[in-house]
Amino acid sequence: MADISTNKARTIIRKGLAKARELELRPMGIIVVDAGGHVIAFEREDDAPPGRFTIAQGKAYGAVMLRMAGTAQMARAEAQAYFMAAANGAFGGKMIPLPGGVLVLDKRGKVVGAVGVTGDTSDNDAICAVFGIEAANLSAEI
Repeated sequence: MADISTNKARTIIRKGLAKARELELRPMGIIVVDAGGHVIAFEREDDAPPGRFTIAQGKAYGAVMLRMAGTAQMARAEAQAYFMAAANGAFGGKMIPLPGGVLVLDKRGKVVGAVGVTGDTSDNDAICAVFGIEAANLSAEI
């Protein structure tokens, strides 16, 4: 299984945070997980609430475990709340089905992990995730 290197994970976080500062967003937390949902790297900006880790991890974890980005998860939750509730229960309540949970794909289109961003609106969170992923020469699925 191909993974996201620690170096690429750090690039994703660094560039995602730079985008957040450029857009003057609230303090962010960004996490990168591998294809199995294991944390590769995380950073929380100064003044960001401590809960940023858990929310970012929930967004990324749900994306990678369902192979469904946060935007698609939210749509699925709206259409079939019972499915998302059951899936979240199966995963111990670890999923947060919102934009900002973005799948990371390699050059062949294979899922190699996910990024979870939290701190501003979910749409702004997703913008920062995509910017970081693309800066690391990977592709994003929102």
